Amino acid sequence: MLFHRNISRIFFARRQYISFSSMSSSTRVCIVLFRNDLRLHDNEALFLANKNCSHVLPLYCFDPRHFQGTYHYDLPKTGSHRAKFLLECVTDLKTNLQSRGSDLVVRLGKPENVIPELMANFNLGQDTVVVFQREVTDEEVKVEKGVKENSKLRVETVWGHTLHHVADLPFQPKDLPDVYTEFRKRVEGNTAVRQCFNLPDKFKPLPSSVDTGTLLTLQDLGLSVPETDPKSAFPFNGGETAALERLNNYLWGSDNVSTYKETRNGMIGSDYSTKFSSWLAHGCISPRKIYWEIKKYEQERTANQSTYWVIFELLWRDYFRYVAMKFGNQLFYSSGIKGGNVHWKKNMQHFKAWQEGKTGVPYVDANMRELAATGFMSNRGRQNVASFLTKDLQLDWRLGAEWFESMLIDHDVCSNYGNWLYSAGIGNDPRENRKFNVVKQGLDYDADGDYIRIWVPELRGLKSGKVHCIWTASKMIHDSAGISLGETYPYPIVMAPEWNRHVNRPTSSGAGTSRGGGAGKGPGSGRGQHSQSSGQKRGMDFYFKNSNPQ
Repeated sequence: MLFHRNISRIFFARRQYISFSSMSSSTRVCIVLFRNDLRLHDNEALFLANKNCSHVLPLYCFDPRHFQGTYHYDLPKTGSHRAKFLLECVTDLKTNLQSRGSDLVVRLGKPENVIPELMANFNLGQDTVVVFQREVTDEEVKVEKGVKENSKLRVETVWGHTLHHVADLPFQPKDLPDVYTEFRKRVEGNTAVRQCFNLPDKFKPLPSSVDTGTLLTLQDLGLSVPETDPKSAFPFNGGETAALERLNNYLWGSDNVSTYKETRNGMIGSDYSTKFSSWLAHGCISPRKIYWEIKKYEQERTANQSTYWVIFELLWRDYFRYVAMKFGNQLFYSSGIKGGNVHWKKNMQHFKAWQEGKTGVPYVDANMRELAATGFMSNRGRQNVASFLTKDLQLDWRLGAEWFESMLIDHDVCSNYGNWLYSAGIGNDPRENRKFNVVKQGLDYDADGDYIRIWVPELRGLKSGKVHCIWTASKMIHDSAGISLGETYPYPIVMAPEWNRHVNRPTSSGAGTSRGGGAGKGPGSGRGQHSQSSGQKRGMDFYFKNSNPQ
């Protein structure tokens, strides 16, 4: 049986560098295939190509498979928001390569077909080498195998997605602890973070005969141009340039990193969290770059729980990639990595209500509408909408995972699917049957309903925290706010008994959208009714964060 994404159970040799010493550098061309590493800094593949080859051909392929339907539910695999961000990333990469005497060759096609075509069309010799950053999921691994088989060229790979190199782990990936806290304890004190690769100011030239091609548009990819929403909490462009600007501003320009642990559960504005996740997902910024910049910040300004927490969340991102390596295909099974017989509902009417932000639960609806309008959602929101889908609606978690894959600018397959398993109770959460009380969570993190009123305009007339449980308000309140349940705004499609404990809870103006000391960031963390150890509080400001710091 085929699955949406298989995972390759490949364990990597303990080597830091690759060598092209068996070939003559005077004639060798190196093709650097870019995929999820769209940057110049700390790019080992680009570093080695420029060091060892006389000509370097940077290549990016817009793979048509990325713009088809998802496996189980045929949702658009790459929606307009993420595609727009990707185009910005590729455009910025091309500009940056040109600034160093190189360029980016752009093609629409499958890499395993494009590379042989380049070889034939531009008379690239058989001593050409292909180098790329290695992936672990089967859709990507099949591309790597196809490149090697179709081109019949020498292929070299590097490891570059994680903070900690896979070869430096104090255990084999197959022995990865099944709980994050144990992983963190074993890695933090025993595994050094490698230094970043320093790229030269001047890169090796492209082969003289190569046509670089033209950058694509969204229309070329069969997508429409999404509207820019001024309310977005992610008003940033894609690309390495924007990523490094954000890193500099979040640390040195604003000192926001020094209060990150207190603000990371926010929901409104661009500065409550790092927003690094989208650039990390596309490889526009290296996790090691973030790490070493924070270490410098800690030396020169301040070191506290907030600066540590960003690194803590980078380690969560590492963990999900290694979870994918360990568990293989199970990451995409209906029953997840825990196995067993799990029966999920497939009520597509309920899914559509969730998808469109029309469940009748304002806190859920506001988050889903923000996602649809901007391609972004706070980590706090992700935890709640995931819990609502899997625990309240009891729908197949893969409906949510595939919708996030389509919509989120910061989609990363390992973090996304790992987080959804965690939220559904079939992943790496050691606690059973964890469920978010979405009414309590809304009151905790959006006490007066300011966030809801931004994204659910039908409810803007109700100026208090009662907006979280609008169905309990009197008809007089509804009338004065211009609300007609069932007409201008729906009744809740489900009701959970635990909500009743909080429907009359008093709210106070200024309680804010970010509660200091609140629970962490990944789905399944920070449950309203349960306390957690610090090791289980998932900041994941990078992704559920869809998992990457957000």
